Amino acid sequence: MSQVNRRVFMLHTVVVGCAVVAIGSNAQAAAPNLDESDPQAAALGYKSDTAKADAKKYPNHTAAQKCGTCALFQGKAGDAAGPCPLFAGKQVAANGWCSAWAKKA
Repeated sequence: MSQVNRRVFMLHTVVVGCAVVAIGSNAQAAAPNLDESDPQAAALGYKSDTAKADAKKYPNHTAAQKCGTCALFQGKAGDAAGPCPLFAGKQVAANGWCSAWAKKA
């Protein structure tokens, strides 16, 4: 009898574990978009449209530099927005830019 209980327990553990992973991945996808007025965003000069980056403050910025082409961007190619480790819990616009932009390898 204890073998059956152990198997049921293990099966339930696996099912609950899978459910937790699924919920976690859905929560990440539902993260809010980063607001340009966020203190971290303002400190890094983040703009949701790369064309609106301050050319005087960031003279090395080019129009080709976008979050979607940054090494830190964790979204998939073609996504309109995706997570960035600099802005935990928020998504940046793929067409956005900040001063931490680094060319993707």
